[in-house]
Amino acid sequence: MAKRQNRPTRDRTEQGSVPGSERLCAVTRQALDPENLIRFALSPDGIIVPDLDRRLPGRGVWVGCERGLIEKAVSTHAFSKSLKMKAEAPVDLAERVDDLIVKRVAGMLSLANKAGNVIAGFEKIYAALEKKPVRAILHGSDAALDGRSKIDRKYKAIQASRGAPAAIVDVLTIAQMSLAIGRGSVVHAALTPGGLSDRFLEEAERLLRYRSSAIEATPVAAGEISELSS
Repeated sequence: MAKRQNRPTRDRTEQGSVPGSERLCAVTRQALDPENLIRFALSPDGIIVPDLDRRLPGRGVWVGCERGLIEKAVSTHAFSKSLKMKAEAPVDLAERVDDLIVKRVAGMLSLANKAGNVIAGFEKIYAALEKKPVRAILHGSDAALDGRSKIDRKYKAIQASRGAPAAIVDVLTIAQMSLAIGRGSVVHAALTPGGLSDRFLEEAERLLRYRSSAIEATPVAAGEISELSS
C-alpha cells in the first residue's frame, strides 16, 4: 500500500481501531485490506469524492471495491453516517468511480506502450507469441469472438507448455485501447513482461473486481491470472 500522508483529523477506522492495516467498509462493516476497498473523502464544499490514491486530506470513508456497494452507500447515506456530518454523495458516484478506474487502466496501458511493452495488431501478436515472452493478451471488450479465439488458443497453449499463466484481458473497449496506445482501431494487443505491464494488470483486476462481485480470475498480486474479462 502507498505510504499515507499525515492528516490532522482521521476517522476511527484510520486511527487503528481495526487490527493491522485493515479498514472497515462503511456498508458491510467488514474489515478488509485497503486494496479491496475504495477511499472517499469530503471536499471543502461538502461533496463526497473518490480518493483512489488515498492521498486526499481529511477524514475518509472506505467502501468495498464493488459497484453495488458504492450504490448502496449512496442510497443509505452511509457517507454522512460514517462522517457524522452532512455529506452530499452524487447519485452517479458509482459511475464516476468506474470512469476513474477505466482512466487508470488506460493510463497504465499508455505508459506501458511508451516503455515499449506493447505489441499491437493481430499479425504482430501472433508472430511474437513464438519469439518472445508475453505477459498478457489484450482484446477490446467489443471485439469479435472469432478474431480473438485464434490468438487465445495459441497463447494458452504456449503458456501451458511453459508452465506459466495465460493472462487475457478485455476490460477496455477498442476505442479506449486505441486512444491509450495512440493509434487507430487497436482490437488486439499484447504486453511483454515488465513492471508497467504488472501495474496495468493490477488496475485491470481492480476494474473487473469493481464491476463484478464474483471474480473467476486469479488475483494479479499472486501472479497467477488466468483471465480478466468484463
